[in-house]
Amino acid sequence: MTHPLFDRGRVAVITGAARGIGRSAALKFARRGMQLVLADVLADELAETAAAAEAAGSPAALAVPTDVGDYAAVSALRDRAFERFGVVNVLMNNAAIGIRGGAFEDHDNWQRLMAVNLWGVINGLQAFVPKMLATGADGLVINTGSKQGITCPPGNAAYNASKAAVKVITEQLAFELRERPGCRLAVHLLIPGWTFTGINAVDPSAAKPAGAWYPDEVIDFMLDAVDKGDFYILCPDNETPRRLDEKRMAWAMGDIIHDRPALSRWHPDFKDEFARFVKE
Repeated sequence: MTHPLFDRGRVAVITGAARGIGRSAALKFARRGMQLVLADVLADELAETAAAAEAAGSPAALAVPTDVGDYAAVSALRDRAFERFGVVNVLMNNAAIGIRGGAFEDHDNWQRLMAVNLWGVINGLQAFVPKMLATGADGLVINTGSKQGITCPPGNAAYNASKAAVKVITEQLAFELRERPGCRLAVHLLIPGWTFTGINAVDPSAAKPAGAWYPDEVIDFMLDAVDKGDFYILCPDNETPRRLDEKRMAWAMGDIIHDRPALSRWHPDFKDEFARFVKE
């Protein structure tokens, strides 16, 4: 089964569509005959994705170079989408970057990363959701989060913080919309596992690591999960099964409940205890 909003003729807006998960979504949607509005700052690669989408079967794939951190630019993207198609059925706030930001350093990187990863989602919701509600059409809002926004492993405080915020915003949106009488918008949080994309591929020409999924696998999993009505779309990968993800997430919450040190999973005093917890 495939959710009816991914059918031929439906309209999807995808940010971060030039590469990775966004590009895979564009091509998968195109093969279903969907009409597309594609956004990214990488204008040349975005144009190539749009051309590939039309070649794959999309009746129309509109490439709109967009800085998602700029609300005026995202509002212009919304206007282009509604002027061209009159409706948006699927909004996929997917654009993200993975530059490093330590807790007390890399200030400029924090600004750049939050502009894309956090404000890109906020701007997408603020610009599109009121208009999607006003049309009264059935719709889906899919925000791309990350497991790093839940378990928050050491190494990139800025990225973790941005994705943790995306999780919270998406949960709040789901609540607000389900409390709205007659609302026909559903919300989903996509939580990819280890995925071979431009964010984490230092050398784009390198072979995919055995443990990682391809972006196409993430989108296939997402489509099945949306069809089932899952809000949290928790993707496994070739290295981490769902059970291990569940254990890691439960342990992270347990730090608060049991008053353990912050990020105790990586604390030497709790290494053995965590290993026993995983085996239980």
